[in-house]
Amino acid sequence: MLKKRLFIGLLALLLTLPSWPSAVSANHGGSHEADGGIALADNALSAILIDADTGTVIYEKKSHEQLPPASITKIMTMLLTMEAVDQGKLKLTDKVAASEYASSMGGSQIFLEPGEEMTVDELLKGVAMASGNDASVALAEKIAGTEKAFVQMMNEKAKQLGLKDTHFSNCNGLPVKNHYSSAHDIAMMSRELLKYETITKYTGSYQDYLRKNTEKPFWLVNTNKLVRFYSGADGLKTGYTSEARFCLAATAKRDGLRLIAVVLGEPNTKTRNAEVSAMFDYAFSQYALHPIYKAGEVIGKIKVQKGETAHLDVAASRTMSVLVKKGSANGNITHKLEVPEKIAAPVQEGQIIGKLVVYQDGKILNQFELKAAAAIKKAGWWTLFKRTASQLFFVDS
Repeated sequence: MLKKRLFIGLLALLLTLPSWPSAVSANHGGSHEADGGIALADNALSAILIDADTGTVIYEKKSHEQLPPASITKIMTMLLTMEAVDQGKLKLTDKVAASEYASSMGGSQIFLEPGEEMTVDELLKGVAMASGNDASVALAEKIAGTEKAFVQMMNEKAKQLGLKDTHFSNCNGLPVKNHYSSAHDIAMMSRELLKYETITKYTGSYQDYLRKNTEKPFWLVNTNKLVRFYSGADGLKTGYTSEARFCLAATAKRDGLRLIAVVLGEPNTKTRNAEVSAMFDYAFSQYALHPIYKAGEVIGKIKVQKGETAHLDVAASRTMSVLVKKGSANGNITHKLEVPEKIAAPVQEGQIIGKLVVYQDGKILNQFELKAAAAIKKAGWWTLFKRTASQLFFVDS
């Protein structure tokens, strides 16, 4: 009788144990293995692998450990540059004159002379491909006036993105106190940078020239060799200092699935590139994106009270997808639109109006914030009168 009770108790305990999810976290320590027993990033001090579209973490290893990021710092420098271009504060054709300070940078550089002018486009090439410390400072000074002011912008952006493991002290990653990040935070800022699709024009090029039609042409060769040797790779940034060791934030895209892999503290470039390639191989072979809605597709409608327009279309601002394991039962994926039945005018463009929640087997898989695609002003009395009259007499307005 006692044995029977023990057996029943043990069985009940086993049934309460949670099942492992398909996306794997190795932050618990010990063996850093993905499901199926595949070891990833064994030699890295810290690593993470995510889907860029949904932000889903596929694999991580001590991903929140604060470490020196070396030149991967320049991802934030490029992000703020692309943001300034997107906002019209800067043009790719704008000329930038190198200061004495920018020209004095050591380490990786494009050898800017004091007073030498290059366009923003050329400096971005110098940062993305040659990891130019001097080019980074030149861009920082162009955008913020001084590197110090630019670094403040970098830290403000990190805070805005919710990056809790990051603090910058310069714009290029040269060794300095109080300058650190984590694999997780680097992946998040990389994901933000990739929203500017033209960035891969710079990060994905293997070779180019600066000062091409001069007496001193400068040959650029991308420090990230994966853009040449790994199919689908088109970025993002390498890093190395004796303290940080060999680091890489890489991205690759195949069949609509874009991945971001980050490794910090690798022993050498060969191991770094091999382990990132293995991370990509694993994810591309095991995962796929399951589309929910295409960009621009109308999901539903909301009544607008006293608005110039009576209804607001709820549309997908971008392609909405979820990451699923290949071969899984995708038929179990459902979604629910959570928006109010009506909303009062005025409605601001970009105003949050609800969310789309995606479920798999009844559990939340992902959530998408929904925003108003256009502004709707409050209607005047004549518009409201006509609308009321049309409703009374069943006439379309």
